Amino acid sequence: MKIYQIIFLLVLFSCTHSDGTPNASENKVETLVSGQLEHGDEESAVIPVVESLGPEIFEGLVDIRSYNSDIYVDLKYASEDNFMGFPLYERMKRAYLQPDVAKRLNYCQIYLSALDTSLHLLVYDAARPVSVQKLMWDALDTVPPALRGKYVSNPANLSLHNMGCAVDLTICNAEGVALDMGAGYDDFRDIAFPNKEAKYLKTGELTKEQHKNRLLLRKVMASQKFRQLPTEWWHYNAYSREVARSMFKALEVEPY
Repeated sequence: MKIYQIIFLLVLFSCTHSDGTPNASENKVETLVSGQLEHGDEESAVIPVVESLGPEIFEGLVDIRSYNSDIYVDLKYASEDNFMGFPLYERMKRAYLQPDVAKRLNYCQIYLSALDTSLHLLVYDAARPVSVQKLMWDALDTVPPALRGKYVSNPANLSLHNMGCAVDLTICNAEGVALDMGAGYDDFRDIAFPNKEAKYLKTGELTKEQHKNRLLLRKVMASQKFRQLPTEWWHYNAYSREVARSMFKALEVEPY
C-alpha cells in the first residue's frame, strides 16, 4: 500500500461519524416474490456510466456525484431493469441523498479506491419519492402486509429512502461491470439475505468469492457507519428511521 493511501486511511477513520399498477408487471412481481426470477446475467452486463441530468440540489438533497464523480450511478427505477418491469421515475436521473449522507458515501468511495483503484461504488437507488414508494407497495398487494414489508417499506411509515438516508448499491470495475454478489439487485430470494449467508455458503449456492465481494462492500460501507439491511445485501441505512424522522422531511414527489 502506498504511503498516501495509508495517510488517507488514518484520516478517514478519525473522521468517521457516529452515529393502479399496469397488468404487464403483475406476473413479473409475483414471480419475483416466489423466488423464480432469474438474475444470472445481471452481474456480467456492462453498465453505461452516463452523466446525470436534473438539478444538483433538490429539496435539501444533493446529487451524490457532485461529491465524488468516482461513484457510478445506474438508477434502476429510472429504467425497465427493476422488479416492476417499467420505469418508476419519470424525471429523476440523479441519485440524491442528504448532504451528510452523501459526504459519508464519498468517504466510502475514497476508502474503496485506497483498497483498489480499479473499483467503484455503483448506486442503484438513493432518495426515492413517497409517490414511487406507494406504487411499489401497491404492486405487491397480493402479498400479506407483514410479509410485504420484508421487500418494500410501507409508505405510510416512510422508508429511509424517502428521506434520502438509505442507498442501494454494489461494487463495480472501471467499465461498470458489477462484482458477482451471488444474487441480483431486488432479488427476493433468501440467498440475497445477509443474515442467511452461512446457510448458502454451507450448501455451496453462495460461493466464497461471491461472499468475499459482499464482505468487501460491507467493510467499505461500515467504515462510515452505514448499516446493512439483514434481508438485502445491497441496502444500507445511514440513520435509524426514528433519527431520520426527527431530522429530515420526506421527498414526496420527483423534481420538476
